Amino acid sequence: MKFDIAYVAKLANLPLSDEEKKKFEKQLEETIKYIEGLNEVNTEGVEPTSQVTGLENVTREDEVKPSLTQEQALSNAKQIHNGFFKVKGILNNE
Repeated sequence: MKFDIAYVAKLANLPLSDEEKKKFEKQLEETIKYIEGLNEVNTEGVEPTSQVTGLENVTREDEVKPSLTQEQALSNAKQIHNGFFKVKGILNNE
């Protein structure tokens, strides 16, 4: 089974060297073979499941509780601007 790794890499916007393409093609082939092998497992009588822990809704209900004032929240901030935390930009290389 052959895969067009260059096409997949292009779709994922991944620049790959020729060596990486060969490596990933081999890995993808092995992964597909493993998955195909799973199709041969007898699952008759096995109920489908999306999780196996048995846990249900482990989050708590939202509760309104007293909170910090804006002044308290900002009290240890290095920089403040118009009542907000001021931080260096991370998306514009600031």
